[in-house]
Amino acid sequence: MHGMMMNRPLKIVDILKFAEEVHPSQEIISKTLQNSIHTTNYGEIGQRSRKMSQALISMGIKLGDRVATLAWNGFRHFELYFAISGLGAVCHTINPRLSSEQLTYVVNHAEDKIIFLDLTFIPIVETHLDKFPSSTKYVLMTERENMPECNIPGVLCYEDLIDAEDTDFDWPEFPENTASSLCYTSGTTGNPKGVLYSHRSTVLHALLACVTLSGSFAVGRKILPIVPLFHANAWGIPYSAPLTGTSLVFPGANLDGASVFDLLHQYKVFSAWGVPTVWMGLLDEIRKRGAKPEGLGEMIVGGSAAAKSLIEAFEDMDVTVIHAWGMTETSPLGTTGKLTPPYTELPREQQIKLKGKQGRKVFMVDLKITDDEGKILPHDGKSVGNLFCRGNTIAGGYFNNEEASKAVIDKDGWFGTGDVATIDEEGFLVLTDRAKDLIKSGGEWISSIDLENMVMAHPDVESCAVIAIPHERWDERPLLVVVPTEGKKPSKEELIEHLSGHFAKWQMPDDVVYEDTLPLTATGKVSKLTLRKKYENHTLAS
Repeated sequence: MHGMMMNRPLKIVDILKFAEEVHPSQEIISKTLQNSIHTTNYGEIGQRSRKMSQALISMGIKLGDRVATLAWNGFRHFELYFAISGLGAVCHTINPRLSSEQLTYVVNHAEDKIIFLDLTFIPIVETHLDKFPSSTKYVLMTERENMPECNIPGVLCYEDLIDAEDTDFDWPEFPENTASSLCYTSGTTGNPKGVLYSHRSTVLHALLACVTLSGSFAVGRKILPIVPLFHANAWGIPYSAPLTGTSLVFPGANLDGASVFDLLHQYKVFSAWGVPTVWMGLLDEIRKRGAKPEGLGEMIVGGSAAAKSLIEAFEDMDVTVIHAWGMTETSPLGTTGKLTPPYTELPREQQIKLKGKQGRKVFMVDLKITDDEGKILPHDGKSVGNLFCRGNTIAGGYFNNEEASKAVIDKDGWFGTGDVATIDEEGFLVLTDRAKDLIKSGGEWISSIDLENMVMAHPDVESCAVIAIPHERWDERPLLVVVPTEGKKPSKEELIEHLSGHFAKWQMPDDVVYEDTLPLTATGKVSKLTLRKKYENHTLAS
């Protein structure tokens, strides 16, 4: 027997329509590329998104077409989140930090019809014009008076497109499993892999975030997403905030400690979300000024684990630190470390220890750990195994990549994260290693295997390994360990030059060390655990 309730499709644009009606005056504040402040609200954003949707239709965009953004966190980028998906098209957020090869790959693989870009990224597009599809159109995200001279043929002006349309428009109906957005992850070997979110998964993720992090989202509160809008739907903030009437403060391109402090302080932001690198910069600025930004009460840490000292420093200032774990493939929220009673009644030292873990699962996300044969291991805080997850907001594969999809989903339909972890009796997750040999630097993934494969192509290298070395600012940085061929010893400069052109600057090893042989495990694999132990106190020469 079925229930007798209406069944309406869950659509992203309905979140914005709700905010228009219920929270129209709640502010959206943006730092512009001209270093001015632009202020709007959900009511105006709704109207402008309708206009942009009409402009996209006029440009030939249809259901399922990919429309890309290459932009910072700002009101126009936020509008595009809804204008594109509202049509049933797919919003492809491009990470500008990708290498040239990766950038070329994702634009062609996605078959982007249009690329919207901030002025900052004109040189990137100009450099790649001959590598991108010849039919791709380009729109500069600015007003007419700030349109610069550039070498992008037929480039259009964002505000001209807005001005040419009216608000007599409503978004079409389509099934809730229609694709909504596309984000590529370079967190594994080979080419970046596309995670294709649906309207249903995104709306559910927005709801679970509001439930799990209810202190972050509330009418009258302000939230500062330092996490980029081009990273995994900005951790879901663009959807959870309008759903709850939370005001947004967008930082634009300036993410240094002083700029972040000024925005937080000026607008009395309660909750800020970002990676540890950003928080270390903010902490330095706080110490310089002698006080925290007025109103700051909560800090969400993702991307990589925060050091105990960082957690303690902010907690000492009455700023609640909440770890969150996830990945592009989990929408991204998988666990949070928000403490609730009885944990909030524990002694401070015990609370800090718990906050250093990755937290407990959120609603609609299931977790399991297994041994290498797939046997499920107990959640006893001692058993260490491969971490898998499943749920309504978890990727079931990769966009147009059947091989990668098969490799990541087990026989029971669980997604393999590539992390090695423990889960204790109370559900707290602790990541102990990464099966995929990844390095996380400043919230960005670096594949050690990709680097190793390229280094091994050098004629004077017999074997090599790339390992993660702790770094005070970037959390981790890559160290290249090389065994030269007999009678040879390629210099650090020579090896870095060998890698250049294939990797972005931030992906490059910070230093090179030399060994006669590499330590091996019992199965004949390179023991990176041994190498990490040996070089854990190595001073990087960067």
